[in-house]
Amino acid sequence: MKLKEVVKALGLEILVFPAPDLEVHDGYVSDLLSDVLAHAKPGELWLTHQRHLNVVAVAKLRELSGVIFVRGIRPGLDVLQKAREEGVNLFVSESDAFHTAGRLHRLLFP
Repeated sequence: MKLKEVVKALGLEILVFPAPDLEVHDGYVSDLLSDVLAHAKPGELWLTHQRHLNVVAVAKLRELSGVIFVRGIRPGLDVLQKAREEGVNLFVSESDAFHTAGRLHRLLFP
């Protein structure tokens, strides 16, 4: 499913959205950067509470479709700027990780 369709269906707030036509194959939920580096796959949407600069680096390195900051958490301006520079999609969900992941799963795997 195209990322722009996922964003609309989940009602995500867009922070940085340079690549709306990326495909989303699955989701990945983790707050451990080492876990995401080791196990996340290209094309997944990463749900996290982390909001520091390294999130952008990990998302770029793993070729993720984007990052969803859950529970209304917002990164700083430095993170937004780095995401723009690196072409990494960033979003906010007002819901917690459990409910956001559940909605994403139902959307991708009806």
